[in-house]
Amino acid sequence: MIQKKEMNSSLVARVLVVAMILSAAIFFGACGDGATGTPGSNDTAATVNGKAIKMEEVDRAMKQQAQGQDSKMSDLERAGARLQVLQQLIEQEVMFQKAEKEGAMPTDEEVNAEVNKQKVDSRLSAEEFTREMEAAGLTETALRDTTKRAIAIRKLVEKVTGRIEAPKDKEITDLYNGNPELFVKKRGVRLAAIVVDPSNSGEGDVTTNDAEANVKINEIRGRLTQPGSDFASLAREFSEDPSKLQGGDLGYIGEEEMKQAFGAQVATSFMSPQFVIGQVTNPIPVQGKAYFFKLQDRVEKEEALTLESPGVRQQVTDLLVNNRKQLLAASFQALAMNEAKIENLLAKRVVDNPNELSGARPAGAMAPANANVN
Repeated sequence: MIQKKEMNSSLVARVLVVAMILSAAIFFGACGDGATGTPGSNDTAATVNGKAIKMEEVDRAMKQQAQGQDSKMSDLERAGARLQVLQQLIEQEVMFQKAEKEGAMPTDEEVNAEVNKQKVDSRLSAEEFTREMEAAGLTETALRDTTKRAIAIRKLVEKVTGRIEAPKDKEITDLYNGNPELFVKKRGVRLAAIVVDPSNSGEGDVTTNDAEANVKINEIRGRLTQPGSDFASLAREFSEDPSKLQGGDLGYIGEEEMKQAFGAQVATSFMSPQFVIGQVTNPIPVQGKAYFFKLQDRVEKEEALTLESPGVRQQVTDLLVNNRKQLLAASFQALAMNEAKIENLLAKRVVDNPNELSGARPAGAMAPANANVN
C-alpha cells in the first residue's frame, strides 16, 4: 500500500476533537475527577471575550482525554494537564466565537443530522445511549450544543481554507521526486472481515457471552457456504466491528502491520500463494474475538510507484492541498487568538502560588492556610 509521511496533527482535527470532548465523554462515563463537584467546580477557569469557561468543563475534558489514567497522576501532573486542556478549550471558544462572526453557524437540520450520526456510530441502542447520557450527567441539549460548536468550527475552517487553489504540475512533480519513499506499494494484503465479539463491550453487540457467540458463528458459517452468498452483505448483517459499515473491508494492510494485528501465523498464511484471492477462512481467534477473513487482494513484491500509477497523482495533490490548508488554518487561528481578549485565571493562580502543587485546583477546593489564592 502507499506509505504516507507521518504528519503533525492538523489544526482542523485538533479543534474538532476538542469541540467534541464533552459529547464523546458520554461513551466513557466521564463525569469529572475528584475536584469536579466540589464547591470550586463551577469556578471560572478562563474567559474569552467575557465568556466564561468553568473548571467543571476543564476537569471533565481532562478526565476524558486521560482515558482513566488521571487517577495515577501526581498533583503536579494533574495541574499541568489542566492547563493544557484549558488552553485547548480556550482555542475552541475563540474559534467558535469567530464562526459566529463569520456566519459559519450550522442549521438545525445539520445539527440534527450530526447528532443522529453520533448515535448510530456509538453502536448503542437508544436505551443504552440515554442511560450513558444520564450516567454522565449530560442532556440531549448539551449534546446538541457541543455538536453545534463542532460543526461551526468545521464550517469556519472550510470557509477559510476554501481559497486554496489546486497545485501546479511542477509542484506535484517536485513533491513526488523529493519524496520517493512515500510512494511505494509494500508487501501486504487487502482483507475483509466478519467479527464476532463474545464480550459485552457496551457497544450494542448482539453476542454478550461465549454461548451466544458460538450460535452466531455457526449461523455465519452456514450462510457463507450457501450458493451465491455475498461476504460484504453478511458482514453488514452480522459483524460486530465498525468495518461492517464498509461491508467488512479493512483496506490494505502491510505485512508487518498484519503480524502485529493478527499474529505471524495469520500473516504468513495470507502472504502464501497457496491462499487463493477470494478465499474465506474459518473463524480465527484474535484477542478474544472470532474473525472470518476474506482475502481480497495481495501484493507480493514491494513496488515503486510512478506519478502515472493509479491514484498517485491524486495523492500528491491531496498532500499538497492538505498541508496548505493546515498552514492557513493555523495562521487564521493565531490571528483569532491575537484579536481575542483572553484571561486565563487558572494560569494566574499557578503563578500567584508558585510553591503549591495544588495551584491549578479549583479555587474553591481546600488549600493550605498560608496559600494566597485570589
